[in-house]
Amino acid sequence: MSTLTEISEAMQRGRAKLIKTLVPQALEEGIPAQEILQDGLLAGMDLVGRKFKANEIFVPEVLVAARAMNVGAELLKPYLSEAGVEPKGKVILGTVKGDLHDIGKNLVRMMLEGKGLTVIDLGVDVPPEKFIESAIENDCKIICCSALLTTTMPVMGEVVEKAVEAGVRDKVKIMIGGAPVTEAFGQSINADAYTPDATTCAEVAMQLLAS
Repeated sequence: MSTLTEISEAMQRGRAKLIKTLVPQALEEGIPAQEILQDGLLAGMDLVGRKFKANEIFVPEVLVAARAMNVGAELLKPYLSEAGVEPKGKVILGTVKGDLHDIGKNLVRMMLEGKGLTVIDLGVDVPPEKFIESAIENDCKIICCSALLTTTMPVMGEVVEKAVEAGVRDKVKIMIGGAPVTEAFGQSINADAYTPDATTCAEVAMQLLAS
């Protein structure tokens, strides 16, 4: 079994300690850091995402896999920056104002990072203007808003309005999601995309960045 396959499999099983051994081993073997990231860690996270979407694994397994991926990514960071490897894109993420739920948001962050994106996580209870200010400051093309309460869903519409007011609506794509959120609601507030789960969110974000 190749070291990259071992890294992918260890990551899927959430074996962070093994990742700490395998990543330096792969570097010693002369495998480029970008290849270790792409064909080892991200390939593993992609499979985790697919299994999660198919209900073959559940939140705890995703969390331990993501933790293992982060361990590997940290080890690779200095080598990637040395090689001048740029992230595939940047995303602003947060749970909207009045909503303190973060499990769904954290899953989305893991899946986005699993696609090689840089995620600026604003946390929970985020005011609409904060999403826009952060997107402008960090030159982000995508804003992801999460809500778990029907009472906080209208704040997503305010994020769209603030983007219009700031004159950046044509520069950012606004994605929404969360248990009570629907496709119809997304259309009613003129969001660019609604996604029903974390894996789909990451897939759609990649499509939007490529468009």
